[in-house]
Amino acid sequence: MLDFTKSQSIDQVGVEERVARFNTRSLKKSAKVAGLKMAMNMIDLTTLEGKDTEGKVRQMCYKAAHMHDVMTGIPCVAAVCVYPTFVKTAKDALKGTAIKVASVATAFPSGQSTLEIKLADTRYAVENGADEVDMVISRGAFLMGNYNFVFDEIIAIKEACAHARLKVILETGELSSLDAVRKASEIAMYAGADFIKTSTGKISPAATMPVTLVMLEAIRDFYYSTGKMVGMKPAGGISTAKAALQNLVMVKETLGNAWLSNEWFRFGASSLANDILMQLAKEETGAYQSGDYFSKD
Repeated sequence: MLDFTKSQSIDQVGVEERVARFNTRSLKKSAKVAGLKMAMNMIDLTTLEGKDTEGKVRQMCYKAAHMHDVMTGIPCVAAVCVYPTFVKTAKDALKGTAIKVASVATAFPSGQSTLEIKLADTRYAVENGADEVDMVISRGAFLMGNYNFVFDEIIAIKEACAHARLKVILETGELSSLDAVRKASEIAMYAGADFIKTSTGKISPAATMPVTLVMLEAIRDFYYSTGKMVGMKPAGGISTAKAALQNLVMVKETLGNAWLSNEWFRFGASSLANDILMQLAKEETGAYQSGDYFSKD
């Protein structure tokens, strides 16, 4: 049995200093354009609202495959993320594309339900075609120190995912410290997570760079210990192209080039897509276009 009470302690000042250094890096124009296109191809476009409809999901799927047709060379996003009831709609709308369908599950976003309901939620998403499942951990159990409960729950959900990849959401805004973020990251990875993810997007703060760096370093150390690659998804709070590029620099310098693809790194930030498009248009034409030229959904 793994002992998660002995996770590594985090030097918060050291983390903040490393983040500050990442943010001073400058990029040449060619590297900036390549980075912006890479970031676009790493986005999970998301709609997770109570007012979601099949029409809204189909509209988002169309945008996912046609980000801005008037510009050439713009990649599609990595995935769309929807509630389990809309997985089949998204799957049908994206047929013939390489775009994945992800679904939140396990009583998203609170995670406050029984394991039986969480497993049923997960199986429903997978049976309807989900390629990826985004689960939330039980933060209450974690904060009470019931780490084995959290570990066992992730193992059970992973088994229910079958062929689908599992992203484990830590909801770092509720974990109170970087030490807790590190510990939750280790629990998720040793329980079988394919990705670890910062946030649901429903709690603030979401994906800050210090939190993301702590999770990236946990992934690096897990890889050195086990030889297994785990992906990373900062979600919420990254809305500008500049912030996306700073995150990519941090990934490259912490994990290396092997993680610089949408197989191993994602942005959970739908609003980021339009800012990237505006920056790419500016690099191509030399002038900013109005946000009115880009679709909102």
